[in-house]
Amino acid sequence: MAKPLTLIDPRRIYLEPAVRSYPRGRAVLARFPDAEQVEVASHWKIPDLTQDPDLAADWLRLKREILVLGVKKGLTLRPNGRSADFIAPSSSNGCAMACSYCYVPRRKGYANPVSVFVKLDEIAAAIARHAARLGPKPEPNTVDPVDWVYDLGENGDLSLDATLSDNVRDLVAAFRTIPNAKGSFATKLVNRDLLSYDPQGRTRIRFSLMPEAVSKVLDVRTSPIAERIAAIDDFVEAGYEVHLNFSPVVVHEGWQPEWQALFAEIDDTVSERAKAQLKCEIIMLTHNEQLHETNLAWHPKGETLLWRPDIQETKVSEGGMRNLRYRVAWKRRWLDQLLSWHGARIPYCTVRYAF
Repeated sequence: MAKPLTLIDPRRIYLEPAVRSYPRGRAVLARFPDAEQVEVASHWKIPDLTQDPDLAADWLRLKREILVLGVKKGLTLRPNGRSADFIAPSSSNGCAMACSYCYVPRRKGYANPVSVFVKLDEIAAAIARHAARLGPKPEPNTVDPVDWVYDLGENGDLSLDATLSDNVRDLVAAFRTIPNAKGSFATKLVNRDLLSYDPQGRTRIRFSLMPEAVSKVLDVRTSPIAERIAAIDDFVEAGYEVHLNFSPVVVHEGWQPEWQALFAEIDDTVSERAKAQLKCEIIMLTHNEQLHETNLAWHPKGETLLWRPDIQETKVSEGGMRNLRYRVAWKRRWLDQLLSWHGARIPYCTVRYAF
């Protein structure tokens, strides 16, 4: 547990005043009694964090020393169809890790600390009501053959969140009581405290993996790739369903042997029991012009891998952001290559989707 605890040591906590009326809010504040408390009107609108471009150069310090506590207003569940059937209301936003390709900071200005939401009971109840209305899943799909699956960590990493509050423990417990649903979240952090949560097969953890050489540049403050792979068996033994998330796939000169070595390491390390339940998703890199500019202020080395206009093309998103993705014809060719390397070494790891 030593590594997760070093990732965030709050010196200042921004909080909405109503946070103190929730047991979860009071518990988090009691956990960090020496942190300065600064009240704000909204966890989304904190000028100290969002409006000063110079803060980007302090990216890692702010992630380590700042925590935000908020009362989540909306409890909407959205259809998904890829990683999950539905996206659940988030119990957090932001992350103390610093993966330089992460999309969450695009919406949070010039700092991206963890925001913890204190209405966990209401979030869990909203998921349970939604699943009850749906009833049994009528037919299998690529998400799951039996259960409705709810993504719990779209905007953060729950393995890290579990070092800050009991939100994750409570979510895992909630899914033990929902007969037709599973929770799911992707993670880049091995937090072995989660092994004691008794998920009973009702929570799916997706360990995000990429070649170690690329991860060392882009996956800042995360668990090493080898540690993530080595944890797979332990999490299966503890009652989790464990899948893999090959994301993002970053194309660069010399990428073939790196990916072939990664697939070989998985094959050589993971037990037969874990292999029998192993599935994965594959997502090619999408980058963003605004994030590129922010990254140049704190981690320009990563941009040599992420920002490749020579092999990328611009696509304007529905929200008006300028995103970069690999040129369509090349992306299809590269994805097919990756799938062939995957099929040659770990064919038992069913690809749920790839794009």
